[in-house]
Amino acid sequence: MTLWTNFWDDFDLLKSDLRGREIARQLTRSAGSISANIEEGLGRGFGKEYMQFLRYSRGSARESRGWYLRGQLLLPKDVVKERILLLDEIISMQNGIIKSIERKL
Repeated sequence: MTLWTNFWDDFDLLKSDLRGREIARQLTRSAGSISANIEEGLGRGFGKEYMQFLRYSRGSARESRGWYLRGQLLLPKDVVKERILLLDEIISMQNGIIKSIERKL
C-alpha cells in the first residue's frame, strides 16, 4: 500500500478527536503534497525547477513524519511506527534522487 492509501485509514482514527482532526487536516495537506510536488516538478521538465519541487516534496515528507509523531497518542503504536518507517524510506529515496541529479547538473 502507499502512504496515501494508508492515510485514509489513519484519518478515520484521527477524526474522532478534536486534536486528531487538526492533525488529520495537516496530514491531508502534507502527505498529499509529497506526490503532488513530484508530479508538478515532472511537468516542468528535468532542470532546476524539477529539483526545487523534489525538495518541496522532501519537505512535505518530513512534515508528514512530524505530524505522525504528534498523532502517536491517538493512533496505534504499530501504525505510527509503520508510517514513520515508510516516510523514512521515502525521504531516503528522495535524498538519493536529489544527490544523483545534482551530480549530473
